[in-house]
Amino acid sequence: MARADRTRALAVRGARATGRGLRVGGRGLVDEVLAYGAKLPVRDRAALRGQFPGLSPDQVAEALVRGAAQATSAVGAAVGVWAVVPVVPAFAVEIAAETVAVVGIELKLVAELHELYGLGVPGSVLERTSAYLVAWGDRRGAAAVPGGLVLAVGSPLRKRVAHRLAQRAGRSAVSLGPLLTGAAAGALFNRRATRRVGRSVLGRLREDPLARRVWD
Repeated sequence: MARADRTRALAVRGARATGRGLRVGGRGLVDEVLAYGAKLPVRDRAALRGQFPGLSPDQVAEALVRGAAQATSAVGAAVGVWAVVPVVPAFAVEIAAETVAVVGIELKLVAELHELYGLGVPGSVLERTSAYLVAWGDRRGAAAVPGGLVLAVGSPLRKRVAHRLAQRAGRSAVSLGPLLTGAAAGALFNRRATRRVGRSVLGRLREDPLARRVWD
């Protein structure tokens, strides 16, 4: 077997192993993403208005989606460079770490889109982060849940979010591993995925009758 073929076969096995591990460990990814997302600074409506003077909320929203897509693209490119010579045990760890970083960026995007349209979620940092993570998973607007129990262990919502995170990580593994196109594959996959998340959530927010479409 040629060296390239051996490397390709190793990547495929690594992607499959990663998928199996993430189906089991999706619950752990929920905790990791919540912890990471809670540390990210979310700009409120006033801060966004000051940073994007002269733009309408819709124009700012498009700029936020573009910026997030560029950021996750950079993460995918960095992981993609490493993934062209995969080591099976480390590959799963690298993909899981990439998933947490990328979803954290998308989580910040979801939160700032809510702030932009006057639909920010009240509550503690954990409550807000949990609500935005559910919105990320369901590709819809966020809703506050009293008591911060939105992602309680064993709850249907937590299981659904864990499944979505495992799917996201599994797709990264499949894209980066078997294709062996490195930085280009990682960047393209993440950029497209983040744009889909942003535009899906944005579409739901724009439909909300409470959304304010002009600056106060």
